[in-house]
Amino acid sequence: MPSSRRTRAFGVVLLALLTALSAALLPATTAHAASRTVQGGRLDWGIKSSFQSYVTGPIAQGSYSLGGGAATVGGGRFRFHSATGSYDSGTGAFTAGFSGSVHFLGHRESDGTYELDMTISRPTVRISGGGGTLYVDIASRAKGSGTVSTSSQVAFASLALGGINMRGGGSVVQLTDVPATLTAQGARSFAGYYAAGTALDPVSLSADVKAPAPATGAAKPSGGTKGGATAGGSAAGSAAGSAAGSKEPSKTPTRKPGGKPAKDAPGRIEDGAVDWGVRRTFREYVTGEIAHGGWKLSGGAQDGGALFRFSRGEGTYDKKKQTLDADFAGTIRFTGAQGLDLALDGVGVRVEDGEGTLSADVTGGGTTTPDVPLVTFAAKQLKAGKGLVTLTEAPAKLTAEGARAFRSMYRAGTEMDPVSLAVALDTTAVLPALPDLGSGADAAPRTEGSGGGDARPGKSGEPRAEAAADPSNVPVLPLGIGAGALLAAGAAFGVVRKRRARLTDEAG
Repeated sequence: MPSSRRTRAFGVVLLALLTALSAALLPATTAHAASRTVQGGRLDWGIKSSFQSYVTGPIAQGSYSLGGGAATVGGGRFRFHSATGSYDSGTGAFTAGFSGSVHFLGHRESDGTYELDMTISRPTVRISGGGGTLYVDIASRAKGSGTVSTSSQVAFASLALGGINMRGGGSVVQLTDVPATLTAQGARSFAGYYAAGTALDPVSLSADVKAPAPATGAAKPSGGTKGGATAGGSAAGSAAGSAAGSKEPSKTPTRKPGGKPAKDAPGRIEDGAVDWGVRRTFREYVTGEIAHGGWKLSGGAQDGGALFRFSRGEGTYDKKKQTLDADFAGTIRFTGAQGLDLALDGVGVRVEDGEGTLSADVTGGGTTTPDVPLVTFAAKQLKAGKGLVTLTEAPAKLTAEGARAFRSMYRAGTEMDPVSLAVALDTTAVLPALPDLGSGADAAPRTEGSGGGDARPGKSGEPRAEAAADPSNVPVLPLGIGAGALLAAGAAFGVVRKRRARLTDEAG
């Protein structure tokens, strides 16, 4: 067979291959070109671990506190929550803003103020054209001059994506340990502690992406997805976003003696939730290098990152007397090494004379003690409106009975996590939303295989060690090239190879 004929034949087959690939790829590209909504997820970032050590160390003798629902992951990273934004799967453009704040204080002066006073909040990640930037709101006191400045959405750090392909069509965008470098603008807002170009802690995030709306006339998914996993999240993520309203049909909360109030009783509570994180350093101890443990939620309890929600509240509220008596559903059980096994169930809240008490049935060592008053909190700021009675982040202190429940790990009077409360007095009232951690894997702190970061003592001697990063390293679940396209490409490639072999044989 002449060489020219072989060349023409090979060209025809190659053209067929390219046509097949184009036909397979075009529908996928077109389908994913539309911008999609980011709703739910988290960002884990330690800002700069050496800065944390400096603030809490012997020189600055300071501390940090969390706000807006921010949490810690193993003590080394801060977890920001409730991602919102957009994602274009065709171009890879991605924007996600997160909620929560971290407030650093150090170098206390004689007048009670702090030379180091900095709050970092609302981190936002923006990725476009192969580059990424981390923006933050930051309020800080300048080193030396003491000048206070407040800036919104400062381009704080550049993100080295390392050629990660952000295009695809998955339902979750995940980035793990992306290197971050302080920008010039970030250095100025960082109170002059570090120069531009300084390496910051790496950034990890997981964000849920809602599926694009079906085209007009397209068949809608069959029933059965309500409350379960969907393209935009999971059952857990959906529960976080909708925890404000719906009651779960199963299991009613255990009532204390006295029975359920009559349906027509004044001040009857229709629904309610109490949010309490127990104690931040206790959670870090449970998941840290000593206990190597974790926790399990059941019976209506939910995990909001920095807090646990006990739900389906019922009881009574007397507006005139400013008293409240409510019980809530849900169980949390902490387990770990060295005999750690502590369960809290049947949570109740009582408010009278401006003071509140949070109690629970406590199980430990195989023995259950009912109705243990764990913490007390100031409750003079109960607010009523729109069918709700609320109390937000009331400082709480451990009782003597609570200290015994925690096996004397803490003394009576120890500051515990604040208590937030919301009860609905009518069926139309909507409870505050729980922080949304998204549906990505490993939403809860890791409990095994944590990293070997140096342990640092907490306020009460609990170990604080960095947890390992999420094991996955997938930036986005890539559905842009489907399995059918890859099979078509493989088949066409096989045709080309066989055709070339036959032409070679004929030439020989």
